[in-house]
Amino acid sequence: MTDSNTSGTNSRRYRREILSGMAAGSAAFATGMAAASPGRSDRGNGRGNGERKHGSKRQVESLDRGLVAVPADDGVLVRWRLLGTEPRDLGFHVYRDGERLNNKPITESTNYFDPDGTTDSTYAVRAVGNGRASGRKDGDRKPGMSESVEVWDNQYKEIPLNKPDPVEGEDGETVTYHANDASVADLTGDGTLDIVQKWTPSNAKDNAHEGHTSDVLLDGYTLEGEHLWRINLGQNIRAGAHYTPFVVYDFDGDGKAELAVRTSDGATDATGEVIGDPDADYANDVGRILEGPEYLTVFDGETGEALATADFEPARGDICEWGDCYGNRADRFLAGVGYFDGERPSILMTRGYYEKSMLAAWDFRDGDLEIRWIFDSDDGNEEYEAQGNHQLATADVDGDGKDEVVYGACVIDHDGTGLYSTGWNHGDALHVGDFDPSRDGLEVFQPHEWGPYGATFRDAETGELLWGVEGEGDIGRGMIADIDPNYDGAEAWAGIPLSDDDIGLWSAQGERISEDAVDSMNFGIWWTGDLHRELLDHDFLGYDEGGYGHGWIKKWNPETEELDLLRSFDGTRSNNGSKGTPCLSGDILGDWREEVIWRTEDSEALRLYATPHETDHRLHTLLHDTQYRTALAWQNVGYNQPPWPSFFLGNGMDEPPKPNVEPVSADE
Repeated sequence: MTDSNTSGTNSRRYRREILSGMAAGSAAFATGMAAASPGRSDRGNGRGNGERKHGSKRQVESLDRGLVAVPADDGVLVRWRLLGTEPRDLGFHVYRDGERLNNKPITESTNYFDPDGTTDSTYAVRAVGNGRASGRKDGDRKPGMSESVEVWDNQYKEIPLNKPDPVEGEDGETVTYHANDASVADLTGDGTLDIVQKWTPSNAKDNAHEGHTSDVLLDGYTLEGEHLWRINLGQNIRAGAHYTPFVVYDFDGDGKAELAVRTSDGATDATGEVIGDPDADYANDVGRILEGPEYLTVFDGETGEALATADFEPARGDICEWGDCYGNRADRFLAGVGYFDGERPSILMTRGYYEKSMLAAWDFRDGDLEIRWIFDSDDGNEEYEAQGNHQLATADVDGDGKDEVVYGACVIDHDGTGLYSTGWNHGDALHVGDFDPSRDGLEVFQPHEWGPYGATFRDAETGELLWGVEGEGDIGRGMIADIDPNYDGAEAWAGIPLSDDDIGLWSAQGERISEDAVDSMNFGIWWTGDLHRELLDHDFLGYDEGGYGHGWIKKWNPETEELDLLRSFDGTRSNNGSKGTPCLSGDILGDWREEVIWRTEDSEALRLYATPHETDHRLHTLLHDTQYRTALAWQNVGYNQPPWPSFFLGNGMDEPPKPNVEPVSADE
């Protein structure tokens, strides 16, 4: 949504440097090589990008099979991971209650439908043939044998939470908590993903609004619901979607993930240790926190103990330099994870995007925090002002084996220098992936709040405009996904939130498919297994009814050009107002398909939903595609977006490159 200062200032500031090209339809513009950088790299085979191989392997989690068994129609669906280090054709046997079910090894998929299975059954899988020793150690089990799992009672797993008690607000009101954004990582080093859950108080505020807020809490849980720890960010970190982005990842390479987040005086780790002055309170009369120290703290993912704290960068500095003097734009934070050296993950913290923008890359190594680089739009990079979004993405856009930061309408190179700025300005949604399999490399689809375009589709490496659509007003929602087999690659659409104003439906090549956009501009989810992406969204009840909705999955029907309901998530609630996002969605368990986590209506538990659909498509786990894995890490940031892999995943896709990764185990 447009920030309160946007329309007056930035509508006059946008750079009207439109790339040359020819008209393609009444409102679309297509370009050839306009604005392309010289020496364009060879980035793929024309049918997908994939993890590039530049010698060094990337550090990733050492995962187990992620075996999951859910009740399906007239049976049980069993799903498991093919790890990124394993051969594509690695065979598997499936066991129910200790008895093998298949005669020949399963080599074409990583799921198995058992018509005789019940909720009383237990299942295990065993890798057979060359490559079976990959992954985690098997302990006392047969070589390649997974641990046994029970069948879920439902097509979801309910994970109990330790809901915080209500607290008293600044004006004596009762403040309650709900389970908001979440992230996943292996916190304990056992090869399974755990959950970091953010608790948001009912008096949380958007940056544009005044008012005191209560403390933001972060919890660690196992998927079984064991409460590992609680961290309190304290009285000097304001509650709201833009104040508390966090990232959970194994930054030091010890096989266990850490949590990195902005803190201040009064933050308390899970051991009870207080950071800085416990009595300091820097909130002003209207509840904004515009003075006092800021820190970056790394917490132990298993215990919640603070491991390292340093002065936060990007630093606040002069509030007025960010575009206003009351603290709206200065306190717009984002966070992410990037492989800026091509091998190990770094922490990314950013500040500002409506005007002044700063990004800082940090390394956490051997217990210490060190700055890798800082990018400042005021330091000779004025063309990068006002280009950032309410989210970011990290991806190797130029094929050098190292990640760049796609910061809305601009890109920052792996070394902290500017790669390019389009000048097309800020937006509310951002998608980075291989959306057009007919061309090499990655693309970016982005709606814009103001400027020459309502939405653009560009080359991720060069910023070359591939096509753009004019739009009136704040085009605040946008989605892209391969939903229609009649068109090559993904389809894209965008529009104004909570209205019927949109730019229509477009192919990846800039062909207008329909005057009307698809009636969902939120998340995508690979659910059914036919390679098309389904749409994940909610029915919003309105802000007068609590500001939440009830989630669902729908599938585009190319014959009727409408959405068909696949399932609804009764008994749960969506997060983040009209945006209607889940706590998290991504490849969490099983094969390459995605799961979704919603909070229950009372926030006493999370529900982790898994697909009941069988598929004959086999892919390595998306968790070992580092562009996708880092996208899960930044999904909680700002306006949440769905994760995308580094290759085209859709109808007619080519076999993607094998991940070039090196799992790091806590056992090593």
